[in-house]
Amino acid sequence: MIRARTRAFLILAGALVTALAAAAALSLRPPSPLPPRPPGQRPALLLLTSLPLVFGEDFSIRGNGSPALKALQSRYRVVPISVADPPELGKARLLLMAHPLAQPAEDLVALDSWVRGGGRVLLLADPMLEWPSKRPLGDLLRPPPMFMDTGLLAHWGLRLDAPHQRGPKAQKLGGFDVLTDSPGKLFGRCSISADRLVAHCRIGRGRATIVGDADLLDTTALGTDAKHNLDGLLEELADLERP
Repeated sequence: MIRARTRAFLILAGALVTALAAAAALSLRPPSPLPPRPPGQRPALLLLTSLPLVFGEDFSIRGNGSPALKALQSRYRVVPISVADPPELGKARLLLMAHPLAQPAEDLVALDSWVRGGGRVLLLADPMLEWPSKRPLGDLLRPPPMFMDTGLLAHWGLRLDAPHQRGPKAQKLGGFDVLTDSPGKLFGRCSISADRLVAHCRIGRGRATIVGDADLLDTTALGTDAKHNLDGLLEELADLERP
């Protein structure tokens, strides 16, 4: 009887070890990129950015549309907006703010109210932008050198610190290995990733995901090590779509 019980225990223990090993292998397996959506099934995505994602800096017809924009358009109907005021925010439930210009106080109030009412926003807030620009410093069309935070992050319980060292850094975004450039670090009461690149916040009935880097969108400049950057971006947007 004792031998039978011992044998059964060993079989059960072996099965448990096998199951745990399989689960560990699955958790270590890199995620698969999200597939494109059929055009008729692409929800609206508001895009507020100072970066040359939709048009190049010269605004020419040739070569318009960055790799980041094309990736977004594979799953969303991208709607560029210039300000985060109530009429613009009312056009959709999902917003990508990619290193935006400083917003007026009244628009920040509108944005906060929109999120608390159920809106979802992915904010790429870069404290040290490395994105190359042909425009001179001070040009109003040049992306700002840092995220112009006028109290929004603190209002959401976060702090964004500039990097101690400049340069590319391998990190995680949406489960993918990505390459950032002089990324910041996030601190606060939201759920923050181990490398402090990403903060997931529940704000009222809505959600905000904050990423301390925007250079990750410049995949052409970052090279092959950034091949999953846009996959990570799309995964974070997909996560915001979930309940």
